[in-house]
Amino acid sequence: MLKKTILILFLTLNLFSDTLNSTYFVDSNNIKLRDIFPTSKYDITLYKIQNNRHSKKVKTKELIKQLSKHDYTSLKSSSRYVRFIIKSPINLSFIEKNIMNAFKEVYPDIDINSLFIIPRGYLKKLPEKYTVKMPKKFFLSNTGTASIRTLKNKKIFFDYVLDATIPVYILKDNVKKATKISILNVSRKNIQLEKIRDLPTSKKHLNTTQAKRNLKAKSILTLKDIQTLNLIKKGSYVVVNIDNNNINISFSAKALQSGKLHDIITVQKSNKKRLRVQIIGRNQVKVR
Repeated sequence: MLKKTILILFLTLNLFSDTLNSTYFVDSNNIKLRDIFPTSKYDITLYKIQNNRHSKKVKTKELIKQLSKHDYTSLKSSSRYVRFIIKSPINLSFIEKNIMNAFKEVYPDIDINSLFIIPRGYLKKLPEKYTVKMPKKFFLSNTGTASIRTLKNKKIFFDYVLDATIPVYILKDNVKKATKISILNVSRKNIQLEKIRDLPTSKKHLNTTQAKRNLKAKSILTLKDIQTLNLIKKGSYVVVNIDNNNINISFSAKALQSGKLHDIITVQKSNKKRLRVQIIGRNQVKVR
């Protein structure tokens, strides 16, 4: 279900609200009551946009006074002016496809219900050739402003709102630093994509990562919360492998450091001699 932010941005879908928006999109040069309140019992023309123009700016105080004549009282607004823009007669399918594909690339299992796109201003037509550019870190929110760049390097901006759900992993309980991430401490859940602090983890991170710090229960697990799983823990005993002229020698030693695959750590033999070794597997190292 689309949230209030979607209805605010795409004003043609608005139900009655006592807060006026700063921008409304209209179908023609006639600015009608139902352009502001779609569920109004009747419809009349409030203002007209000049034939040679595609928008009209009205003082908020003047508009509120006009609307009060039609029983819409106690209205308020945070803007000094309200702008009415004629909807652009353009085909947005290519831009829509690019925005959807951008989200699908980041979230392969995303479930998209709908996507609304509105140009920042009136456009009679789109350029013949252009590229679509997404905002930085667009994947952290369902709303944003995409742009198209023409061959002449001109930018045209489009606001969009995506209604979609994405799979995330939620921590079942508090998790301590360096704890292995697995189905024992997280559960998968589909959530509405709105604003998130960082890219969520996926199935591939289970059993291959560990908590980077102490994590709180019921929070969404993100990439900032994890790091590659240590294959060796400090204080554990490891198998040291030495390959000498095709003769493999192995013995046990104590790890003096924790480490991940390919890390260089120090181990101590039973005679207290220390060696620098490289991690090649779980509790497996080789002499450099």
